[in-house]
Amino acid sequence: MLHEILLSLSGHPSPLLRNDYSDPAASSLLSPPERQLLDTAAHLSELHCNLKGATSRIRSSHPSAICRAVASAVSSVHLGAFQRKILEVEDSILRKDAALVGAYNIVPLTAVVSQFSDWTRRLKWLWDLIEFVGVGVDQDSDSTQVPCQAAKLINRLRNELQTGYADVYETAQCLVGVAETAWLKQVAAWVLYGRRPTVSSYDFFIREDEEEEHGYSVDYDLLPSFVSPQTAESMLFIGVSINRARSRAGADTGASGLGHLASQHQELALPSPLNGVAFSRAITSIRYTLSRTTLQKLLPLVRVVELLRVLREFFLIGRGEFAIALTQQADERIRGRWRRADNLAYEKRDTLGTVTVKEGEVAAVLARTWAFLGSMQNEHVDDEDEALEQARDLLRLHVSKTTEITAAKGSDRASPKILHAVVSTPFCNLLFSVPVKLTMQIQSPLDLFLTHSDLQIYTAINSYLLSIRRAHLRLTDLWKITSLRRNHPPPPKAPFGNTKAGIAKTKLLRERWSLRSSIMRSTWSTSSAAIFFLGETEAYLQVEVVEGLWSHFHSWVTGTHQPSRGEYSRCETSHSVFPAKANKTSNSTPGSSSNTEDAQEKHHHDPQTLSTAHRQYLSALVRRLLLTQHAFCTPLHELLIQIDHLVALVHRLHGVWTSLDLEADEGVVDAFSNLDAEERDVRSQLRGVERRVKFGIENVVAALRALSLDSAFAAEMEGEDDKDEDVVDENEAATRYRPRRVGGIDRLLMKLDFGGWFGPADGDGAGLGAQAPAQVHARGDEFA
Repeated sequence: MLHEILLSLSGHPSPLLRNDYSDPAASSLLSPPERQLLDTAAHLSELHCNLKGATSRIRSSHPSAICRAVASAVSSVHLGAFQRKILEVEDSILRKDAALVGAYNIVPLTAVVSQFSDWTRRLKWLWDLIEFVGVGVDQDSDSTQVPCQAAKLINRLRNELQTGYADVYETAQCLVGVAETAWLKQVAAWVLYGRRPTVSSYDFFIREDEEEEHGYSVDYDLLPSFVSPQTAESMLFIGVSINRARSRAGADTGASGLGHLASQHQELALPSPLNGVAFSRAITSIRYTLSRTTLQKLLPLVRVVELLRVLREFFLIGRGEFAIALTQQADERIRGRWRRADNLAYEKRDTLGTVTVKEGEVAAVLARTWAFLGSMQNEHVDDEDEALEQARDLLRLHVSKTTEITAAKGSDRASPKILHAVVSTPFCNLLFSVPVKLTMQIQSPLDLFLTHSDLQIYTAINSYLLSIRRAHLRLTDLWKITSLRRNHPPPPKAPFGNTKAGIAKTKLLRERWSLRSSIMRSTWSTSSAAIFFLGETEAYLQVEVVEGLWSHFHSWVTGTHQPSRGEYSRCETSHSVFPAKANKTSNSTPGSSSNTEDAQEKHHHDPQTLSTAHRQYLSALVRRLLLTQHAFCTPLHELLIQIDHLVALVHRLHGVWTSLDLEADEGVVDAFSNLDAEERDVRSQLRGVERRVKFGIENVVAALRALSLDSAFAAEMEGEDDKDEDVVDENEAATRYRPRRVGGIDRLLMKLDFGGWFGPADGDGAGLGAQAPAQVHARGDEFA
């Protein structure tokens, strides 16, 4: 019987222990205590048999390498220890050890079963664990159960370490070490060689996807709990960078600068259970080593700074002549299409196909803009403007099918968060009356630094700033229509000027101009107020926000001395028209180039650190530009539309008056037009648009005042740089980029004081006519 019990405990089912002894004849052979002891032995035997079968199935068919490793450890280590315990008990019985064998060689059943009392809880815990791991294995094909994944298994084992039982703790600690070691081998293959597991990659957190931006993505559901999202992004970046370096250098590993890999294996030799902080530091160390050895040649800091300069000058309207040229060329293209549409035969003008903007025309507008900037640069600067040439190669202007901003695949989790915060107000519709966006071709290896989601944010900011600059330019261009603004008809030449007819004609012309001047008085007043509003708003956005954040971020990237905001702004303003000459002048100081290179070498940042800081910079820029505030952007967009309508009506009224003058003075009659009725209609529409522009300005200022009193908005502005990443390295924390706190809409509101202009409307609208133009022209040349 003892041999039968020991064989059964070894995993061989025995009817001796499987019998429930419910039959009266059988129950009379065993006393109740003996049946209870046999039940205990039967339970251990069943657990042992079930564990052997389940671990065998998991090792042979489970898709996860980590789960198979844990099952193998359970079978070889723990079930092997249980088997050795059985052999020890059998050896003690054969040696007639007094601890088990009593007088007359009697072996008490109680003594045998008590030898395995410590294993009941341990085998029960192992069986619960194996049941958890074996879910979905050898199931029917129509089963919806998903096999256990490594992250869930590691998290469960780490949670089991909190138990109060010493034997369970030791078992869990052993299995945690096995699972984490197997997981670290997969991680090492990725962060040291850029390779995913060739087999059993079922639950590896790095996924291949051709639709993703870099070809890989992170599945955050497959990450163990001790791995932070920032650490996962670092591991993704390291593997992608190694693959990029290997693809550029070919199959020669030494040529790609990856000879540091052997020394980095020690970084991942971490004790179990893994500590999240220690693991993050190890990954950071590997990333820094990769940056110093490989990425220094693949993506030098100089190329990143050049790209940032292009983004600042052309996307953030740092180069004012680009915005002026693009706006002028776009307006000329629209006017040309309308003129061609008017020249077509009447029967062919049944659709809007003749005035719809096409992709080729948008590209041609950008090409003419580059030609204009090139001719301006050639006239004043002898050296080649590298930023302009780089922008000519990279920037594209195209018609978009939608005005919505969507997060690009493959971008990290921070960029889509910023994208979702940007309002969907269609500022991109204002340049061509269709969604037109300025984009850039992100070439390798610059895509390690700049993602498509970042570029979409730049596109949204560009549309926003360009629409404000365009409205400002179009309003100031109204003052170039001299016949509308300032005209005093002289008398005819002698001797006709001295005759009664000449004097009457002069009087008629001057009365006509006086009447038109009184008609246009409210229009000029409203236009002056709008120019004042746009000028102050643009000055705040460009000088206070964009330039303040950019100068601080640029100095952090390059590690150079940052000048004061006033000094930097004056320098940028004085050289904004001819940046190549400005750069030449600023770099002409002896030793300045070498000092800059030394500073860059001293303050070297790896590409992921630069990319993370760049996202923080973009996040601060979007929020400080108020692009996340729907309550501000919506009335501003409506105001810009009304300003476009106002400018169009003024040009139309000027054309009508010119035709009336030709008809009255020269006898040129247009038989197909009723100029008097058209003049009345335009004047009526002009008055309505003036009121809407005034209300629009009032609504935008009211929105700014509401934001200034909003505690949630103030908290968002004050705490925007404190909610980012978890920094686990003291050196990294000391050098981490923190956006400068710039702007403050209270500063803008102090300038946007229109006095009593928002009070009851005057009949002639002259409430601001005397003061607004003077205020506008005091700042007029700063942005024109």
